Amino acid sequence: MVQHIKKAAVLGSGVMGSGIAAHLANIGVPTILLDIVPRELAEDEKAKGLTLEDKSVRNRLSSQAIKKLLKQKPAPLMSKDDIVLIEAGNMEDDMERLSECDWIIEVVVENLEIKKQVFERIEQVRKPGSIVSSNTSGISIEAMAEGRSDDFKKHFLGTHFFNPPRYLKLLEVIPTKDTSPEVLSFITQYGEEKLGKGVVEAKDTPNFIANRIGTYGLHITVNEMLKGGYSAGEVDSVTGPLIGRPKSATFRTLDVVGLDTFVHVAKNVYDNVEGKDKEVFVTPEFMKKMVEKGWLGSKTGQGFFLKKGKEILQLNPETFEYEPRTKLKAPSIEMSKQIKKLPEKLKALVYADDRAGALLWNIISPSLLYSAELLGEIADDIVAIDKAMKWGFGWEIGPFEMWDAIGLEKSVNKMKSEGKEIPAWIEEMLSNGITSFYKKEDGGVAYLDKDEYKLLKENEKIVHLKSLKEKNGVIKKNSGASLIDIGNDVALLEFHSPNNAIGLDIIQMVNYSLEEVDRNYKGLVIGNQGKNFCVGANLAMMLMEAQDDNFFEIEMVIRHFQQAMMNVKYSAKPVVAAPFAMTLGGGTEISLPTSQIQASSETYMGLVEVGVGLIPGGGGNKELYINHLKTMPKGVDFDLQAVANKVFETIAMAKVSTSGPDARNYNFLSEQDGISFNGDHLIHDAKQAVISLYDKGYQAPKREKVPVVGETGYATLLLGAQNMHLSGYISDHDLTIAKKLSHVIAGGKVPFGTKVDEQYLLDLEREAFVSLIGEPKTQQRMQHMLVKGKPLRN
Repeated sequence: MVQHIKKAAVLGSGVMGSGIAAHLANIGVPTILLDIVPRELAEDEKAKGLTLEDKSVRNRLSSQAIKKLLKQKPAPLMSKDDIVLIEAGNMEDDMERLSECDWIIEVVVENLEIKKQVFERIEQVRKPGSIVSSNTSGISIEAMAEGRSDDFKKHFLGTHFFNPPRYLKLLEVIPTKDTSPEVLSFITQYGEEKLGKGVVEAKDTPNFIANRIGTYGLHITVNEMLKGGYSAGEVDSVTGPLIGRPKSATFRTLDVVGLDTFVHVAKNVYDNVEGKDKEVFVTPEFMKKMVEKGWLGSKTGQGFFLKKGKEILQLNPETFEYEPRTKLKAPSIEMSKQIKKLPEKLKALVYADDRAGALLWNIISPSLLYSAELLGEIADDIVAIDKAMKWGFGWEIGPFEMWDAIGLEKSVNKMKSEGKEIPAWIEEMLSNGITSFYKKEDGGVAYLDKDEYKLLKENEKIVHLKSLKEKNGVIKKNSGASLIDIGNDVALLEFHSPNNAIGLDIIQMVNYSLEEVDRNYKGLVIGNQGKNFCVGANLAMMLMEAQDDNFFEIEMVIRHFQQAMMNVKYSAKPVVAAPFAMTLGGGTEISLPTSQIQASSETYMGLVEVGVGLIPGGGGNKELYINHLKTMPKGVDFDLQAVANKVFETIAMAKVSTSGPDARNYNFLSEQDGISFNGDHLIHDAKQAVISLYDKGYQAPKREKVPVVGETGYATLLLGAQNMHLSGYISDHDLTIAKKLSHVIAGGKVPFGTKVDEQYLLDLEREAFVSLIGEPKTQQRMQHMLVKGKPLRN
């Protein structure tokens, strides 16, 4: 059996197949993408005089799919440069090349006979020990393997990615009775650690775990909308973040997925299951009519919703007319908005005696019962089901966690009063006095498995900061941050202010943490497990001080922030930042001076202060400039002005990386910085980076002077900005900001090539920041960002 995936192949270049190929390229795996040979020439091919025998024609489908990857949104590739790792081919000329591959993934049309034919051909050319898998969303894995050799069956299984493969975390692996345990273990580990997936083992049943329960829940919701007279907008207003689900809620999700896809998935379940819930999967007539009309959702421009200008309209399923979107209004909704914790919020909502409560109870309670009925059929334990729904559908908590949240006993009593049938094993657990599916035990979490609790075992690379704090307490904390002992003589500084925004409280904790680590620890990780790493400074506080003309206070805060970042940079012990998701403005400024960065693959870094009329004030300009200088060849003359131009452009245009790998293209990350493809492993990986640096005898960097372009460089930078102003690309105030930024990047009024101290550059930066925050138009931009959540161009 293979020990490492050196090369892969994907058969089928549709949206899913090309997306899987792109994600393999994201992790650096060269991949061959094959599709069928076209039977007819396209018009442009005819115009070029090509024939059906030309390679470009024969590879057309896969070649076009690869080109589309560069234009698709959201982007399937983390870095466009990785497109070179995907090679186009076809399933007639290039099948022999599968012998080069360690993993062959079939993603052809959902037809059992066609798939079996493909596997027959694969078997003729694959090398012994190579892994073969199918990305089917519903066809039996066992049936596909019929007629294949023992070695093929041993190395064959289902690997069901969720679309889009880069972004959705769930990977369902479906072994057959013949799949080797070693193959299953390898793919599970590879999926988690290399592809960054949440891997769940599913049974070979229609639509496996997530789509089975998710499709059921969506159908129940559609039926309840019709029965209760709710609108699509009303349903979506309460089935999204309010109950711990994605913002796309129910009908927006269906629009994104595509109604045709949803109907196909539901039909597959209907055709392959029996029992009292079978009829739930019957597609309502109005949805069949939508499919006939081609109203499939986002890909056709209209579905349950239609956007007209800035207004979003909802479909009336009775009249088939689009009407203004409505939201459900009820006392329980207003009350729940005051409740922070999801379990309490759910409890308040589902038992409420109003339209919102009735709707939520009628869609949640059947889904809970259905999940319980399927235990043992689709998965062996409740954990797999909960994880599948969280990772595949973006639920904050899974069905059994939700049942615990609303209270098992209370909900079952209500279900019984309504004549609902309760699964026997639930009745039995309650009769034995067991009233929850999960409980805290021995510092961890235990889950109910049949009639006993088992401690939940997770990959040791998964760190739960909340559990660590509950178990070990904190070293020190204030309103903005906590210092935590995460084991192995490593400490972690966790931000927990609103939006992890940087204020004096966090700055104070940075300095305290460095002192404590210097005395008692090997090093420090700066990380957290919030929604975003850090979205910058406390904008509201800064604006309030500026409006009160407290510029002395602002200058003091910026000075303290700059000094804290210098303390980070020259700490005697290694400091590793662990950024993820939005790492903007001050978030990037905190990361740049650290000894090393261990970033999540989904990290969006950028110095975006110009969007609110400012420039970076915490050393970001200096650090990004130095990062660029570090990439220049040693002992060789290089174009210093080109370096300054590049840094100016990145900051002036508020460029943000589209991923961790893309952050390297902007020099937010260096080649020495690490990237974690599984976000759940980020804190562990950052901790290991600290230990590695310490064990290698870490020493703080030597403080050196920085060459700058000075006055002549400033003139060059300013000329570019003035040309953009004259062309109408930037406003008068944009030009004012550009002048300040040019002055800082150039290093002020010194001769070209002068070497200056870092503190000198920080002083320039701080002076520019404070002068800009006093500008009325900057304050307007800050106000607009706080109120509207988007930049103002004034």
